[in-house]
Amino acid sequence: MTVLYFAWVRSRIGTGSESIALPDGVRDVAGLIEWLQRRGGGYADAFADPSQVRVAVNQEYVDPDHPLSDADEVAFFPPVTGG
Repeated sequence: MTVLYFAWVRSRIGTGSESIALPDGVRDVAGLIEWLQRRGGGYADAFADPSQVRVAVNQEYVDPDHPLSDADEVAFFPPVTGG
């Protein structure tokens, strides 16, 4: 799985992307966020309030209960506002 991080999520984690195998027991976006939080450090900081992070899987906005597979591209980013 490819995981992408944008804006302040990227700054807190310290990288823009990484490749990971879908962790055991992780079946959906919410589970991935919990797993990332447990990694500690910048991950815990970036995902301290998951409601402040938006998610896209394979370039489509999704909800936390969206299922995941090893072939997915998952992107995390802050809410986007226009103006």
